[in-house]
Amino acid sequence: MQPKRVVLAGCGFLGEVAAGLFFENSWQVLGLCATPETSSRLASRPFPVRVADISKPLAVPAGWSEPDLLIHCASSGGGDAADYRAVYRDGLKNLIAAFAPKRVIFTGSTSVYDQQNGEVVDENSPAEPLRETAHVLLEAESIALQAGGIVTRLGGIYGPGRSMFLRKFMDGSAVLESGGERFINLIHRDDGARALLHLADPSITSGIYNVSDNHPPTQRELYGWVSEFFQKPMPPEGPIDPHRKRGLNNKRVSNKKLRSTGWAPTFPTFRDALPSLAREGF
Repeated sequence: MQPKRVVLAGCGFLGEVAAGLFFENSWQVLGLCATPETSSRLASRPFPVRVADISKPLAVPAGWSEPDLLIHCASSGGGDAADYRAVYRDGLKNLIAAFAPKRVIFTGSTSVYDQQNGEVVDENSPAEPLRETAHVLLEAESIALQAGGIVTRLGGIYGPGRSMFLRKFMDGSAVLESGGERFINLIHRDDGARALLHLADPSITSGIYNVSDNHPPTQRELYGWVSEFFQKPMPPEGPIDPHRKRGLNNKRVSNKKLRSTGWAPTFPTFRDALPSLAREGF
């Protein structure tokens, strides 16, 4: 029996770990990345990683047409709406057209929910973002859903070497914005990667799945956990940062639908991840 094949477009912070998980679970893996530097960095991995500009029509490497799964995990690295269209909307279109996969997973963001009053939101809640970049994510979601695929809306991804909250706490730049009562929706990188592997199961129904941990804390609660763990004072209060990358929304994202399929986070809350983050760096 031939092993299942997955093409994973975007071998960054999340994608590299996801690609490794699929390989460890006996999938054939083809990774696609944007730069020769990333390809060189991943040259020692036990699966090929090829440079590809997904914003343009793609050539398919020999033996990789019609894979069992295509995962769009690429990032625009910030950027404006034009960058988002190139990487997310056009990138997904080009990948599907080139590879003709049997199943598609698109990794999006909970930033498409723009609720402001601390509501609990699930996959049936309105996704009516104000930011143009988030509207582009919705366009890409539609492409995946029209292909019979899965959309994952991920909370803010953190993990080893990348935790904005810990970095700000330690360098003294953390602020409890407007009292610190805004809710924070997060997912550990490794739990996000495990969710992608879990959703590759063809028995799981296509559609939208929120990928976040079990308890969205308020900013004050989160920094309270950090303060207690490191035995350091809480950050001071201050104004809201109007330039926050994920916007100024305030909601609690429910992961109930994803958990109902059998997935559960290894790190149910940010608090549970603190010991490993302290060991591995942030």
